[in-house]
Amino acid sequence: MVLEGSSEALCPPPSLELRPSCNKSQPSPPLGSSSQSHDGVFPEDKEPVKYGELIVLGHNGSLANGDKGRRRSRLALYKRPKANGVKPDVIHNVSTPLVSKALSNKSQHSISYTLSRSHSVIVEYTHDTNTDMFQIGRSTESMIDFVVTDTAGSGGGQGGVVAGEGGGGGQSAQSTISRYACRIMCERSAPYTARIYAAGFDSSKNIFLGERAAKWRTSDGLMDGLTTNGVLVMHPAGEFVSEPAPGVWREISVCGNVFALRETRSAQQRGKLVENESNTLQDGSLIDLCGATLLWRTPAGLRHTPTLKQLESLRQELNAARPQCPVGFNTLAFPSLAQREIVDKKQPWVYVNCGHVHGYHNWGYRKEKGPAGPGGTAPASTGERECPMCRRVGPYVPLWLGCEGGLYLDAGPPTHAFCPCGHVCSEKTVVGWSQIPLPHGTHAFHAACPFCGTWLTGEQGHIKLIFQGPVD
Repeated sequence: MVLEGSSEALCPPPSLELRPSCNKSQPSPPLGSSSQSHDGVFPEDKEPVKYGELIVLGHNGSLANGDKGRRRSRLALYKRPKANGVKPDVIHNVSTPLVSKALSNKSQHSISYTLSRSHSVIVEYTHDTNTDMFQIGRSTESMIDFVVTDTAGSGGGQGGVVAGEGGGGGQSAQSTISRYACRIMCERSAPYTARIYAAGFDSSKNIFLGERAAKWRTSDGLMDGLTTNGVLVMHPAGEFVSEPAPGVWREISVCGNVFALRETRSAQQRGKLVENESNTLQDGSLIDLCGATLLWRTPAGLRHTPTLKQLESLRQELNAARPQCPVGFNTLAFPSLAQREIVDKKQPWVYVNCGHVHGYHNWGYRKEKGPAGPGGTAPASTGERECPMCRRVGPYVPLWLGCEGGLYLDAGPPTHAFCPCGHVCSEKTVVGWSQIPLPHGTHAFHAACPFCGTWLTGEQGHIKLIFQGPVD
């Protein structure tokens, strides 16, 4: 490969037609989606083809202000009535002052690589009848199919909070998510393979990689590059449903190649090319956009997850068992799935270090020695309590049923909870997610609750719930 700024990078032929063999491991990136209907329903089809679903971690079923149009916590990708994919066609080497003229055709998709003040490479894309393209980003412009904004980090509360939601059009001034973050290309014929590429086409159907962006000329004379904060992908090491195990986080380039991570998120030096891995999405693949993480679920994988109706049935079964507070002996009940953030007086609470489930009580604060007060003692600043059943000290939080079925690994009974947030789901689900390190900041990784985004604590990150049955 030839790096930006070398003499070889500046002396290519004026233009070059790209042959299908140029993109070795996968088809070329399609993109640019439109404002077409997103239901993908064909008049002659009763059941439209579903490629898969994207679920944003940390929202537990819907955004804080509700799902509206393309701004939502979950989006299904369906086969479009008409293909809108694109693929590389011709590469041009031009002087930078001519770039604007070369890109003036708004009906032509293209990617511009600025190598220096006097030299740019422009790759023109042509229509691909075999693929559908879906674009993801922070922009609310019509070419973005899935509008994604920043998800709250380790301090996230119940249901997940979107930074900037509710004011200023929902945009966050400090957002690290790109306006045109990435694109997914789906093959229109079985097995409907989906592939991901960094960066998306803007309203002029262009992608610009400026002079400071990481970019390079490949060994076969083509161009490739990385976006500022990068698009990271982690494929599961095994089958996401049967044997959940985390894979290795990688970075995806503009052309869909796979690289080891950079030293920091926006470093100019790319990581090492990983030739034996691809940008093909699998059930359970995670996509991190530096501010929000998305989960890809296939139709086959979703068949193993509970529907909203099944989750409601599980909730009713829990309540029908009439769990009781072992101290107050009052009957506990999980609130309805529609109730978010408002704690009900009958809601079960748990001591997350031992798993004993109680009703709410306003006592049990453990006092610790410390410099906080003149007497040398002060209540634990974290609100930790002492469990009256086993005397273990730890956080005491309300329990919430995980409402986003697509985050479940099976439809098993809700017997476990994530620590310290108290989101309840199946044992397989808590064990699987507790093993997955999710990106945070420029180079940190933490396991987190998929329902609210709170960083997991404790030895395992989850606890088995111990309910007290009715005394009568």
